[in-house]
Amino acid sequence: MVLHFGGDTLFSGKAETKLENAGYDYPFQYVNSLFTQDDLTVLNLETPVTYGGKGASDKQYVFKSSPKALEAMAEAGVDAVNLANNHTLDQGEEGLLDTLDHLKNAGIASVGAGVNADQAYAPQYFERKGIKIALFGFSRVLPKADWAAGASKPGIAGVYDPTRAYAAIKAARQKADLILVITHWGKERVQQFDDTQTALAHGLIDAGADLVIGGHPHVLQGLEQYKGKWIAYSTGNFIFTRSTNEKTWETAVFEARCSKSGSCGMKLIPYTAELAQPVPMQAEDAAKLLQEIQSLSPGVTVDKAGNVSAG
Repeated sequence: MVLHFGGDTLFSGKAETKLENAGYDYPFQYVNSLFTQDDLTVLNLETPVTYGGKGASDKQYVFKSSPKALEAMAEAGVDAVNLANNHTLDQGEEGLLDTLDHLKNAGIASVGAGVNADQAYAPQYFERKGIKIALFGFSRVLPKADWAAGASKPGIAGVYDPTRAYAAIKAARQKADLILVITHWGKERVQQFDDTQTALAHGLIDAGADLVIGGHPHVLQGLEQYKGKWIAYSTGNFIFTRSTNEKTWETAVFEARCSKSGSCGMKLIPYTAELAQPVPMQAEDAAKLLQEIQSLSPGVTVDKAGNVSAG
């Protein structure tokens, strides 16, 4: 079974301007063939998708994307998105509820946020090639405490205290062959993952996760294998605006090939995150990037083709 994961995705600001001119299918031009031919594609949706809402007044970056983007996203083969991040409530609870509705209408599953905590911490289940998958989303980056989902309050599945997340994974272990976790964590524009990320990743795997895919730093970070399970600490930006920091232009599609037993192989496919569009990276630059990822990944080898192995 082939799975693809991409990093932070939005259709706001300069990206929206680009898409209004180039079409909302523009971001997927170079990944469409990967995403439509695999078994599951997951992105981190780093924006509310709404025509309404009220922008947060106390944040430096406040995003808002048009629901028009979702039809093209679904047609490009994106099956699910993570909403457990620090921008999902940029347009308040109204923006979050609209996002959930628009995603549902577009046929795209979502994890990591919900109308209440039960929904936010719950997995989405998928059946592919006789393999049952449970997908979760959790965030250790919440701008304010009241972004956290409550018993009857819309919000995010937070993991500053991961107890509930661990319990949800253990429960899903009884139903699913393969458990995937998308996490939002770490420090922005820092390529080295930290002890807090590692402790949480190990805890998620100890609870039963088979694969942990991280985001939030806006740059690529290294990989680690723990108890035979892969952790990708940061997938970087994917469909995004362009900053002046060139490291944020480096990204990859993370490809996992997983079996019913929960065993996964990992491969990196390097891309350059142009404005609102990931473009395949030139061979020389791709080779350098893969070497750099290896240098950030203790005990891990990344070969010239992007295949990742322990040792």
